[in-house]
Amino acid sequence: MIYVGKAKNLKKRVSSYFADEAHLGEKTRSLLAKIARVKTIKVNSELESFLLEANLVKKYQPKYNTRLTDGKAYLLIRITVNERYPMVLTARQATDLKSLYFGPYPSSRDLRIVLKTIRRIFPFQAVINHPKRPCLYYHLGLCPCPAVFDSVDLRREYEKDIKRIVAFLQGEKRKVIRELEIDRELKAKNQQYEQAAEIQKKIDAIVYITSSFYRPFEYEANPNLTADLRKIEINELKSELQKVSLEVVKLRRIECYDISNILGFHAVGSMVVFINAEAEKSLYRRFRIKRAQGRANDTAMIAEVIKRRLTHLEWELPDLIIVDGGKGQVSAVLKTLKSFGFSIPVIGLAKREETVITPDFRKMKLAKNSKALHLLARVRDEAHRFALSYHRKLRAKFTFG
Repeated sequence: MIYVGKAKNLKKRVSSYFADEAHLGEKTRSLLAKIARVKTIKVNSELESFLLEANLVKKYQPKYNTRLTDGKAYLLIRITVNERYPMVLTARQATDLKSLYFGPYPSSRDLRIVLKTIRRIFPFQAVINHPKRPCLYYHLGLCPCPAVFDSVDLRREYEKDIKRIVAFLQGEKRKVIRELEIDRELKAKNQQYEQAAEIQKKIDAIVYITSSFYRPFEYEANPNLTADLRKIEINELKSELQKVSLEVVKLRRIECYDISNILGFHAVGSMVVFINAEAEKSLYRRFRIKRAQGRANDTAMIAEVIKRRLTHLEWELPDLIIVDGGKGQVSAVLKTLKSFGFSIPVIGLAKREETVITPDFRKMKLAKNSKALHLLARVRDEAHRFALSYHRKLRAKFTFG
């Protein structure tokens, strides 16, 4: 192995080396002369590509990779949890026993992408001995400076955000989202709509930036890992559904529906489609709720969305329908399907407990490490993200004209 690289558009990246060799540097021309074959490994996310690239470089020490071959320790995220105002810092070694450490991260760029993303959701203090005045990052909404923490309430809010950061880095995404959803609902109930909207943005951001993770060398050992994992997920889901007498012959096409609104206003519905357990975004559809606007009635809204979907006879019917919700939402979908003369398996997935609701309204609890649950949650989260993005767009259009 002489070189390791990554790209979102691999064809464009590789072809760029051969497009105009006259403008290439000496090192690149030397690299091209020694290429015997090109091997590709597909991963699920940009973060995984960072880690895989770094690990392969460390393992093989390719001649034409100069980055990450100097033997330096990888960077860590350090959180000083025992401080009055905890800080989120970077470190090369875990030397402070009173701090929490996360990582390692293969490059400073990768780590800073993680920290920059988190900080936009949960602002934090990032320097030791912060000056006793608001800094530039405070005005940018990225740092709740200690100087503004004169009240117990403000300090408690910051401590809650630090705990959310820790939970997020530990992979407890759903725990963080559940807590935020409870906070959002409380704000909306108290008619604090702007604060509720801000919390909704945080939820949406978390759903967007997170994805499944597997150790880098799993991909190297099996380049078809993604396809294999999807097949395992599908087979396990079929097995779990059979346990509750829900016979699913195949699971090629899965559709999931979600509703997004604030107390019934700017209500929208989403339909996402997964083919062989992979998102097929060209088949996604979004619906602006017409009949139930202004009433926080999710069951009526989901019934409207399903009815409008079924009028499109040119769309392939799904092998399974997942609805974000519980008994009420599942019942609404089943009644709508029956009115159209369709018999399609339907299940619900309740957010807070990650409980599957069957067509006969039984609750099925899957293990947290269940591959079937991973598939259901991934599909449901994508429907949630897609609905929220449309909801935000309509709300912004209404607010700003």
